[in-house]
Amino acid sequence: MEKILINDIIQQLKDVQTADLWIDENFEKKLTQVNATTAFERPIPQMHSIAELASHLIEWRREVLSRLKGNPRGLEMSDAANWRTNEELKIRGWEMLRSDFQATQQNIITFLEGKDDTFLHTAYPHANPTLPHDYKYLLTGLIHHDLYHLGQMGITIKFLKENNLSTNN
Repeated sequence: MEKILINDIIQQLKDVQTADLWIDENFEKKLTQVNATTAFERPIPQMHSIAELASHLIEWRREVLSRLKGNPRGLEMSDAANWRTNEELKIRGWEMLRSDFQATQQNIITFLEGKDDTFLHTAYPHANPTLPHDYKYLLTGLIHHDLYHLGQMGITIKFLKENNLSTNN
């Protein structure tokens, strides 16, 4: 029962949250640069707010965990939950979003800690027949997705600062 690959994936999930990565960024660094007001600001209309990005990541983490548990696909790209509005998210509140953001990542890690490398090579039973894949594919995709949106957060925060909006707590 080897756990080399699964432990590597777990470490990558932890690293993108809080580690001192080569890219010199992580979600902890980004999320502490906004507050309960600026988290919901769109520096330009076409750009997502930090809250919208965090919510999007929360939804996809929940979806990936559901799929890892063998459930059918739930969230689709066209679903309203994929990109909730700032108005909707303000009701939820910034602190709750940050809490959910941390919890969803930890829930995936906790689930994976009980698995071994053979799990990663298990075919996802509800994959689209045109794109059969295993659980490793889902997890690798999730990590790539997180890193992509981490970069978007950085750009959003840069624009917030350029617009002279306070981004500290």
